[in-house]
This record gives sequence, C-alpha cells and structure tokens, in this order.
Amino acid sequence: MTTNAQKIKLLVTGASGFIGYEVSRQLSLGGYRPRLMIRQPGDDCEICHFDADFSLADLREHNSLRQAVKGVDGIIHLGARATFESYATLKPSILDGSIALMRAGIEAGVRRFVYSSSLLVYSGSASLVNADTQVNPVLDYGRIKVDTEMQLSKMAASAGISFAALRLPHVYGIRDLYFRQLQAGRLILPGLGKNVYTHLHVADAAAAIIACAEQSYSGILPFGDRLPSTWAAFLKVVRQHYPKARVLLMPQWLALLSTALLTPFRRIRPNPGLETPGAVRTYNFNLAVDPELLWKDLRLSPRYPTIYDGIPAAVASGKETGISINQFR
Repeated sequence: MTTNAQKIKLLVTGASGFIGYEVSRQLSLGGYRPRLMIRQPGDDCEICHFDADFSLADLREHNSLRQAVKGVDGIIHLGARATFESYATLKPSILDGSIALMRAGIEAGVRRFVYSSSLLVYSGSASLVNADTQVNPVLDYGRIKVDTEMQLSKMAASAGISFAALRLPHVYGIRDLYFRQLQAGRLILPGLGKNVYTHLHVADAAAAIIACAEQSYSGILPFGDRLPSTWAAFLKVVRQHYPKARVLLMPQWLALLSTALLTPFRRIRPNPGLETPGAVRTYNFNLAVDPELLWKDLRLSPRYPTIYDGIPAAVASGKETGISINQFR
C-alpha cells in the first residue's frame, strides 16, 4: 500500500459483506480511514470497530448516494444483491444502483472506480479463461453483471475516470458460507466436484481490489490464485480441519431436481438463499482462469498462491478471531 502521506480517500460499498469486510479491514489497518457505506444501523456490527468513517446509504435510494461519495477520491463498489434471481429482481441494486453510484461519483469528482464482477459472466470452458475469452453468461446474474460492466465502463470513459471490473472467482475464507456450514457441522454440495474451478483467498482478493484503486488501474479481467483446482480437491483440504462435519455430495441431476422443487417456495422467504438450479449449474462449470492475469499488471503476487496455502490460513484466522472450529473435531 502507499505511504500515509499519499493515502487516498476511498468509499467502500457492501462494507459489511464477506469481501467488503476484508477490504475495509485492510484499508483501516493500512491507515486509509475509508468511508464504509452501510444500509442501516446494525449492518456495521462487525465493522464498527474499524478506523473508518461511516455513511448510511442504499444503492436503491439514489439520492442517498450523493452524501456517501462526497469528498472521496475513489469508489470500491462491492455492494449489491448477490443471489441467483431474475434479471428484474436484480436490476434495482446491481444495474440501476451501480449506474446511480457512478453518476454520483462523477458529479462529486471521483477519479477512480473499482467494481466487483463475477466469473459467472462465462459459461464454462475446457481451456483456461483469459483476457480474450468471450463472455457468455447462462444465468441472469451473469447477464446483469456483463451489462453493468458495460454501462459503468462507458460512463467512466466519458468522464475520464479509471475503471476496473474484476471478475471474481470462488473467494473463500472463514466467514464465507462454505466454511460457516462446515462450522455448523453439515455441508451439502450440489455435485461430485470433479470440475476444475478457480479459487482465491479473501485476503488476496481484497489486496488486489485495493491495489486497483491505488494504481488507478483500468481494465476488465478475471483473476484468481496460481493453481485452479477441482472442488473435490478443495473439499479434501478443508475437511482435514473439520473431520466430524457431515458432508453430502449430491449428484448434479439430483441437486437440480431438488432445487427446482424448492423454487416456488423461494418467493416467500424473507432472505433468498443460493439453493437454486442456477447455483447447481454454475457449481459444476469448468472455470479455470489464467493464473497470470491481473497480478502481473499490478506487480503483485498472491499471498496464498494455492488452496493448500490459503485454506490452512483461513482456518488459522478463525482461531485468531475467536470463530470456533474445535466443536467439530
């Protein structure tokens, strides 16, 4: 990170989310005193102790964004609905909210904008995904991410703002859903895990996102760690730390059938989950990213280059922060 004399003021949306928490933590420890955007009091329960400013705003309430962006140099945009729902359901927060945030940033004189996109803009590939791989989303979530990238990129170019869209892979850490389910003693996976996927420790994802903001990086790229691996390999490593947790591997066809039967009931749930046919399909994609992408541009290397480095580090961080795993040993 830059020296204290060179610190830029950054707004972080989605600051209380999984990746947003780590970005906010690193910025706070790095002396940035970021501005963390939260939707309502209570969203900040885990981030309130950070050395940061806080702004109450909502991507769906466009007028609230003007105050959030006032006086910042750059925006790290991680907030939005992160579920596999219809395009119409996702549009108010992902597309409309992002455009409103960019518009407010332009009016406030923001000079850099980093957007968290997704590897799900691709449909699966037998070869390594690289900078030239064409997007081909099969889900509305991937489609709206592509549309948001395009709209933000055009707006940034017209305003002379540096714009980076990072197509994130499976980002993991002790606070994510995968680990939380293992901590609870049960994990259900919608496939046998033979497909190769790209993974990334949340600390490395956050470091790359921050570096893009620091360096005014412009570009739209996927990235991940140095060694794409199968979900089966990921599970094998993580289970060493949770040997008593029950893990159920459902064949893809059965997972698709089960989630399809649950679909009508999702509408009555207050907080929709990820138990959808779309989640099953994307879990079983082959999506291995060229390991050199982005890191070389940023002149950085991941701290945890493989899952064999990152998973033990994630578990160790849980011990340090008091997140218990011993009950399942």
